[in-house]
Amino acid sequence: MDTYVLLQNYWWFLVALLGALLVFLLFVQGGQSLLFTIGKTEIQQKMLLNSTGRKWEFTFTTLVTFGGAFFASFPLFYSTSFGGAYWVWILILLCFVLQAVSYEYQAKKGNLLGKKTYRVFLLLNGILGPVLIGTAVGTFFNGAEFIVNKQQLTAAFNPVISQWATSWHGLEAALVVWNVCLGLAVFFLSRVLSLLYFVNNIDDAAIQSKSRKQLQWDTLLFLVFFLIFLVHLLAQDGFAVNPETKEVYIEPFKYLTNFLEMPVVLAVLLIGVVGVLFGIGKTLFCATWKKGIWFAGAGTVFTVLALLLCAGWNNTAYYPSLTDLQSSLTLENSCSSFFTLKTMSYVSILIPFVLAYIVYAWRALDLRKINHKEMEENEHTY
Repeated sequence: MDTYVLLQNYWWFLVALLGALLVFLLFVQGGQSLLFTIGKTEIQQKMLLNSTGRKWEFTFTTLVTFGGAFFASFPLFYSTSFGGAYWVWILILLCFVLQAVSYEYQAKKGNLLGKKTYRVFLLLNGILGPVLIGTAVGTFFNGAEFIVNKQQLTAAFNPVISQWATSWHGLEAALVVWNVCLGLAVFFLSRVLSLLYFVNNIDDAAIQSKSRKQLQWDTLLFLVFFLIFLVHLLAQDGFAVNPETKEVYIEPFKYLTNFLEMPVVLAVLLIGVVGVLFGIGKTLFCATWKKGIWFAGAGTVFTVLALLLCAGWNNTAYYPSLTDLQSSLTLENSCSSFFTLKTMSYVSILIPFVLAYIVYAWRALDLRKINHKEMEENEHTY
């Protein structure tokens, strides 16, 4: 494998890792969707808001970093998807902006819309954010409606390489049942992770009891939608790339083949699934155990990482075009120059230090469990 191809695969790994971390951090959105389900009193809702509210910046920052890494390493994807399927991305960003505003203003005295309105905004973000992100990621496997013509770059009056083939500009992804299945799987996973986090982070018997009961139903729904998506993924035809001619073609059982030909990625997937199930199962069957979030969280990162690696590695078109098969985006035809990838790779050496700081900040925020007393005495709460 030459250096340029190695760099392409390396940067797809980093993008996939950021995407996996983002899905884990969506437990913040999951917690918002449960605000009125778990929190029956004002003080309970306040504890839930502070439990997730102290972490929402991590989610937002990871989303921005994910987008930035994609732009820097695979700019053609960024211009094609963000420039063509813009309604989906605008809705996602709007949800996250709404979240930031709601956390900051819902508890302020005299706010214009009132506390309950901002909490409803958080509820909407908790539902729409994960569903939209999951549905958008589903297009990595099921394709989207676009055309890429690099010759168009020399056009004098319309130098646009990528064009969207429908007037829906990304919203048509919601009409593909498999995309929606992944979106709903991500949504219910975010709720499962948030419930596990509440059990670990909030020192309140009523909230912990409700969280454990709700965990059963959300786990069931998550497993239903995730298994539907996964079984279909392993059985469906995929978008393969001929390494010699660079032609994109349909290959039966492509994603199953990818896992079988990349046993390390398959192992990562299996470890991730086991981690998620172990974290959930022990929390449900052991009333005193509170560490399920760490096993399920790590399992989520491993599982999503494996799925995204399967979408791009092993001569696979990671963003297939349903309008023109040869317009499909691959690691090779959509990446930055060798110089750019090489230079950024040096910068990526700093990533472990950034992650270490995040772990340090996280531990500092979680040093004390959230309880009634803190909510009543601490002025610096949401």
